[in-house]
Amino acid sequence: MASAKPNPDLDAVVAGAGPNGLVAAVRLAEAGLRVLVLEAADHPGGGLRSAEVTLPGFVHDLGATVHALGLASPAMRALDLQAEGLELVHPPTPLGHAIDAGRSALLHRSIDATAEGLGRDGRAWRGMLARLSANWPGLAASVLDPTRLPPHDLGALLGFGVRGLWPASLVGRAVFRDEPARALFAGLAAHAAVPLGQPLTTGIGLMLGGLAHGVGWPVARGGSQSVADALVARLRSLGGEVRTGHRVTALAELPSARVVVLDLTPRQVLAIAGDALPARYARRLERWRYGAGVFAAHWALDGPVPWADPALAGAGTVHIGTAEQVARTEREAARGRHVDDPWVLAVQATVADPTRAPAGKHTLWAYCRVPNGSTVDALPALEAQLERVAPGFRERVLGRHVMGPAALEGWNANLVGGDIGGGATDLRQLAARPSLSLTPWATPVPGLYLCSSSTLPGGGVHGMGGWNAAGVALARLT
Repeated sequence: MASAKPNPDLDAVVAGAGPNGLVAAVRLAEAGLRVLVLEAADHPGGGLRSAEVTLPGFVHDLGATVHALGLASPAMRALDLQAEGLELVHPPTPLGHAIDAGRSALLHRSIDATAEGLGRDGRAWRGMLARLSANWPGLAASVLDPTRLPPHDLGALLGFGVRGLWPASLVGRAVFRDEPARALFAGLAAHAAVPLGQPLTTGIGLMLGGLAHGVGWPVARGGSQSVADALVARLRSLGGEVRTGHRVTALAELPSARVVVLDLTPRQVLAIAGDALPARYARRLERWRYGAGVFAAHWALDGPVPWADPALAGAGTVHIGTAEQVARTEREAARGRHVDDPWVLAVQATVADPTRAPAGKHTLWAYCRVPNGSTVDALPALEAQLERVAPGFRERVLGRHVMGPAALEGWNANLVGGDIGGGATDLRQLAARPSLSLTPWATPVPGLYLCSSSTLPGGGVHGMGGWNAAGVALARLT
C-alpha cells in the first residue's frame, strides 16, 4: 500500500514466505527494490517446508513434494535456482496407478512406453497427449500465464482449450475403453480438486499428463524445503531480508513501503486489510469459496512399500483406486460427505531421493480428499487402501505423523479447512481468481497486491502468482 511518507522505510514488503511470496520478493529485489519478507512461521517456505516429523533422519515434505510445475513454470525457469544449489531429481517412473492388488497402470516419461502398457487404449492415450507433451514449453507458459496478450503459444493454447474444457468423467468414458487408462486419467484429473463432472477437469489431466511425459515429475533433493532455501538465498544475495516468527495482523503495523504484496488467501486478506479495501472488493473476497480439504499422513518405513505389483516400486507418485472411486471421492468431498474407500495420492520420494531417510529405509506421504474442515480420522481408510494394494504395508511402519484439515490450517493458515489449493477451482473461481481482470493480482488500493494460490493461475509450486504480482507492481511504479 502506497506510503504517505515522502521517504518510505522500504520499497516493498511481502507478507508470507510461501513460494509465491518468495518469488515476488526475488523479482522485486532483482529490479533493485529494497525488500522485506515477513513470515509467521519459524521457517520460510509455506507449503514447501520439510521436517523430521516421524523419526530422526526421515525428512518429510509437509506440503508440496512433486515439482513438475516448477520445471515448466516461466517464473522458475527464469530464476534458474540451480545456482543456489537446488537440484531436482527424477524417479524411474513419474506415476503409477494401483487399481487393485492385481492391476496397475504406469505413466512413463516415454509416451510410447505408456501407450504400449495401456493395450488397446494406447492409441487414444497417444492421441490425447502426444502433441501436448511435445509442445510443453509453450503450453505450460500459456496456461500458467493466462492473462498475457498475446499468449506465449496461441496454437498450443487453442489445442489444449478445445479438449481441456470438457469434464474428465465424460472424456474418460468416451475416449478410453478399459479400466487402467480410465483410472490413470481420472487420477490425473482429480488434482483439480473438484468433482470430475465439472468443466476444465480434463484440462488438468492433460496438463499434468503432458508434463509427466514432457519434463517428468521430480522431487527436490533433500526435501522441498530446498526450493524455499534457494529462493531465500537468491533474495538475500540481492540485499533482501526475511524475518520469520513475525505474524502480520494489520496493514498498519507494516513498515512504510511503496509496494505491499500479500501471499495470503481472501480470508486472511480481509482480516488484516479489510478496513482499507473498497466495500465492493471486500464483498467479493467475502464470497470466496474454499474447496474440499485433505487428510494427510507421513510414514517412516523400515523398507520400500511392498506393492503387490513390483512395477510400482519405481513410481515416484502412486494413485490408488478405481476410476469410479476417484470420481466418487471428489464428488462426495465437495458435497461435505466422506467415503469409506477414498482414492489415495501417495508419494514415495525416497525412490528418487534416498538422502531423505537412513540407508535402506524409506518415507511415504499420502492424502485423501475429505470435506472442508472435516474432523474425521481418515487414517484407517488411508492405511486400508495402502494395505489393499501393498499387503504387509503396516508391518513396514516405524513411525507415522498425521495432519487432518485443522492441523494443516494450523501449520499454514492459507490451507483453510485443509484446502491445499487456496480456494475452490471450479470454472467461476478460475476465471475470477480472485477477481475478473487482466491484472487480478492488483487490488483497488494503490500499491497493494495479492499473490497467493487464490490468485491466477491457482495452486502448485510454480511461483506465477508472485511473479505476476511483482510484474504488475513494477509496471505501476515506473
